[in-house]
Amino acid sequence: MEDKEFQKKIKKAERTAYIALFFSFVASVLLLIVVYNPTLSIFEHKSTAPLYTDIVEDEDKIENGIHIRTGLIEADGLMTVVNNCTNCHSAKLVTQNRMSAESWNNTIKWMQETQNLWDLGANQEIIVNYLVTNYPPIAKGRRMTLTNIDWYELKN
Repeated sequence: MEDKEFQKKIKKAERTAYIALFFSFVASVLLLIVVYNPTLSIFEHKSTAPLYTDIVEDEDKIENGIHIRTGLIEADGLMTVVNNCTNCHSAKLVTQNRMSAESWNNTIKWMQETQNLWDLGANQEIIVNYLVTNYPPIAKGRRMTLTNIDWYELKN
């Protein structure tokens, strides 16, 4: 009697194990399907049209004689300056340093010796000409002579 009862329990455990194995197999297959094709997911939400559009701005757009991206003046040599100078630093660094051709050449030489600036070759002349033409040094005069000053003596 006990032997039959034991056999029943073993059969029941065996059936339970087969059912668990079957559901594990089904779950594994469903998981693989979802992994390889997420569009079949039950959690998938309906795709909607994007609410934004990519704005494709022309990086070399020029308005009113100014290169929009860099703020540099449109003139011969502009793109040579943009391609060689603004790769490493802002165009503001160029425009705030108004220099003569000699000073620009010295600055370029300094950048080549200390900042890993590449050899500009024939572009150096184009760049320097552009900078000197469009961003020449600003003449700084001496301040005006003081007149009508009421001088006073300092007291100890």
